[in-house]
Amino acid sequence: MIKKWSVVKSEMLNSLKVFSTRKDWSVSPVTGLEHNFYVLEVPDWVNVVAITPEKEIVLIRQYRHGTRSVTLEIPGGMVDGGEEPLEAARRELFEETGYASSAWRQIGKVHPNPAIQNNACYTFLAVDAQKAGGQRLDGTEDIEILTIPAGEMTELVKSGEITHSLVAVAFYWFYLDGG
Repeated sequence: MIKKWSVVKSEMLNSLKVFSTRKDWSVSPVTGLEHNFYVLEVPDWVNVVAITPEKEIVLIRQYRHGTRSVTLEIPGGMVDGGEEPLEAARRELFEETGYASSAWRQIGKVHPNPAIQNNACYTFLAVDAQKAGGQRLDGTEDIEILTIPAGEMTELVKSGEITHSLVAVAFYWFYLDGG
């Protein structure tokens, strides 16, 4: 039976805008030896699969600095301090696309990389999403909005047009939910 490791010491190393780093010293329950590990402390994230009354998915295109490429994704972002994931999902959908919905439900939750990150990513479905205003982008965002028939999502993942792993898993949850 796999057992939890005991954390004997934890030290915050630095704090940046979107994550902090921490060093933990933990003891193996099998060998009794102490090892150190580095952890990214990251706020929880949300992703939104927004589907219009015409059964189209609201997608966004934006530049991503990590891969130095333009990616095709769904709206999403960080959960702000004191904010619930659903509240963050509503906010991110509206800020990034100007779309809103009155019919929401959580369809999934994953841990993006439990080996080195402490956060979760919640996936929400927004049904009957409609344009309700303009984008409210911050100074670091440049986002193009697209709507594509829901039936084309698997081909976009399969063809490599969608490469973001959290977007691919969001569509997995969407299809498990009957999408």
